[in-house]
Amino acid sequence: MDIAKRNENNPILRPSDLKACIPGMEITCLLNPGVFKLNGKTWLLLRVAERPVQQEGKISFPIYNDNGEIEVLTFDKNDPSLDASDARVINYKGQNYLTTLSYLRPVCSDDDVHFYEDPQIKPIFGAGFQESFGIEDCRVATTEDGFFLTFTEVSPVAVGVGLIETKDFKTITRHGMIFPPHNKDCALFEEKIGDKYYAFHRPSSPELGGNYIWVAESPDRIHWGKHVCIATTRPGKWDCTRVGAGAAPIKTSEGWLEIYHGANAENRYCLGALLLDLNDPAKVIARSEEPIMEPIADYEKTGFFGNVVFTNGQYLVDDDTIRIFYGASDEVICSAEFSIKEILASLKK
Repeated sequence: MDIAKRNENNPILRPSDLKACIPGMEITCLLNPGVFKLNGKTWLLLRVAERPVQQEGKISFPIYNDNGEIEVLTFDKNDPSLDASDARVINYKGQNYLTTLSYLRPVCSDDDVHFYEDPQIKPIFGAGFQESFGIEDCRVATTEDGFFLTFTEVSPVAVGVGLIETKDFKTITRHGMIFPPHNKDCALFEEKIGDKYYAFHRPSSPELGGNYIWVAESPDRIHWGKHVCIATTRPGKWDCTRVGAGAAPIKTSEGWLEIYHGANAENRYCLGALLLDLNDPAKVIARSEEPIMEPIADYEKTGFFGNVVFTNGQYLVDDDTIRIFYGASDEVICSAEFSIKEILASLKK
């Protein structure tokens, strides 16, 4: 039951639309951006993945070394110690590496279709060992006291959630890792409930449990507690293997509405929705039985990693219309709209 109204201009951004920021690299993918409004424009904080131009018989990828400088590692594809069966992650002698290095790159638009860069607002790169494999999948929470960016910090030892605070995206304050490994898919609520801040996050367990959506509360957005699991994977359904939060939830008269992603064992990523109690977001009122959006367009089915629609950025166009920006096939950026009423009508209590 796909109820998304896709933009007729999709894809609105392709890797060829931008030039690589890192010398000697090429842009391989543009992935699911965070979204915010600033100075009357729509801004996307793209996850841009870059790598060296590949040579025949070799696989090369960049990392930050111990000095914080970008270093390129190269292996022979026929090396028996190399497992390159996944386009995104390779393993060499027991160590995992990402095939690309991601950073966050802002672009803006006056019409939500044509995007361009503003030289006053710079890209955000990884910093320090905990971000030495890059930073990914940013959510932007727009609050009364500024913008709060949650994103995935990737390093050789772990994947965790970082926090950056800013008022204008020209000066940023880094708060370090706020959810410890292994964790990702963190989205902050954009207003307090009572006197507490709330956030979704996704801890992962390879043995007991799984890739589930949790909610937590905080007095200051840095220290988090009272963690509660609110959504698990469901055997036999479209979200049977992993689930994770999208952008900040939208406050409706019926409850907090959260668009989330789910994947099956074949890594087919779709979108669904959760409805949570306004006063207690750990209480689930309703959930999608079927996806509200599936990878059915050609640009969603084929790409760097096909059969993927993945969003972590949106805004309200009017009282009933959500405009999402999403990554398709782990390669291009697209947009679509949903009716809140249609989503709510599709949910099962």
